[in-house]
Amino acid sequence: MAEINFEEDQQDLIEKTDIQTLASYCQELQAFENEIETLEKQIKFKKEQAGKISSEIIPNMLAEQGLSSLKLADGSSIDVKKSYNCTIKKDQMELAYNWLRENGLGDIIKNEVAVQFGKGEDNKAEQLLSLAEQEGYEPTQKQKVEPMTLKALYRERVEAGLDMPSQLFNIFVKDQTKIGRK
Repeated sequence: MAEINFEEDQQDLIEKTDIQTLASYCQELQAFENEIETLEKQIKFKKEQAGKISSEIIPNMLAEQGLSSLKLADGSSIDVKKSYNCTIKKDQMELAYNWLRENGLGDIIKNEVAVQFGKGEDNKAEQLLSLAEQEGYEPTQKQKVEPMTLKALYRERVEAGLDMPSQLFNIFVKDQTKIGRK
């Protein structure tokens, strides 16, 4: 087997490559990366400003006039609707699942059970979870609630005059302005 000489291979590569061209592309890449970072910061700032106008300024101005929507002369419309958000606090996952079950809402929890099998054990993979446990395998269980399902549940509960425990869930309701264009 031939010995590989990395230093010679590297030297050959450098000789075959136009160093000036390589350096130029490296500088161009760095400039693009810097520009992308600047643009992302600008987008973040603009989203924050748009969010403030959408969730605070316009809803407050309309509310002062006793309005939740408005049709403009150019045919466009402004509607202020409630936006709901709810997520489970990471350190309260098990308690949140228990609360959902205790309140008759456990059916939104997805429950995945998996068992690891070795080669040639396809027939055992078809057995039920309880049989796998009897055979000495340790199944893993993964539970989750889809974010949009939890958000919809929270909206339904708020609209029905019910709430969810804030010590288990990150919850908030905010106004959101929608502009319908002609």
